[in-house]
Amino acid sequence: MSWTEIVIEVALSDAETLSDALMDAGALSVSVEDADLGTAAEQPLFGEPGMEPKEAAWQRSRVVALAEVDADHDAIVSNAAKACGVAVPPYSLRPVAAQDWVRLTQSQFEPIHIGKNIWVVPSWHDAPDANGLILELDPGLAFGTGSHPTTRLCMEWLEIHVPLQKPQSVLDYGCGSGILAMVAKKLGSSTVIGVDIDPHAIDAARYNSERNHCDVAYYLPEDFSTRSPLQVFDIVVANILSGPLKLMAPMLCSRIAAGGSLTLSGVLAEQADDVIAAYAQWIPLTVWAEQDGWVALSGSLK
Repeated sequence: MSWTEIVIEVALSDAETLSDALMDAGALSVSVEDADLGTAAEQPLFGEPGMEPKEAAWQRSRVVALAEVDADHDAIVSNAAKACGVAVPPYSLRPVAAQDWVRLTQSQFEPIHIGKNIWVVPSWHDAPDANGLILELDPGLAFGTGSHPTTRLCMEWLEIHVPLQKPQSVLDYGCGSGILAMVAKKLGSSTVIGVDIDPHAIDAARYNSERNHCDVAYYLPEDFSTRSPLQVFDIVVANILSGPLKLMAPMLCSRIAAGGSLTLSGVLAEQADDVIAAYAQWIPLTVWAEQDGWVALSGSLK
């Protein structure tokens, strides 16, 4: 099947309304782009993970509606304009070349090398180093495939410290895809537990751990608190965001065994002092490493 893109340039105030109207009028999907993309007037939209800009639109926005090639494109645009109560806007049509979308998508995800010996490998690739610590992990809904600096920082910390500390137990709080829990397990930890507030993340983590032959238990917070109210761990790792990390300081510190370690990430470099201060009454933290403006904080409970 072939498709055509209907391209309309609109003001920021009209982008969302027109997008919804185009969907109602028969478009298969709609996206909004910066009409000045690639020029000196381009306006990047920035946001910390979990705190993205409220409105994905620009002062000069380009609404791109996907439709079947033989659809009535005039009718889609005119009906959408009528629903919005505006004049029919000028538009252009852009053909969409037929492609093997599965192959194209897969080609965008190559094996990721992390630390000295860790490889995150999509299922359609062979592992570049068969002797490495291999995690078979496909991109999906749950956060954490090793591509983000915060995930990499935690994985590198675990690669160094798990063999040194030889921990019997590791808690991965905010486990996402389960990638940190699986690294801890493959590095030799006997008991590994992952916790996440998102049921979909729990499902994804369980699936990933089964694929990678990792015996890891995963829980929602309420189930974890009920089943293991007093359990403490040799290593606690949490890769979330600075705001939630500060709020969870008492709870996370209560889960560290005497002499155990805590590692936090999801923290921007300029947020490090605030997070360190939030944990100071329980555990002294310092910046362990920094990548691309993100830091990992680490400390031991005396």
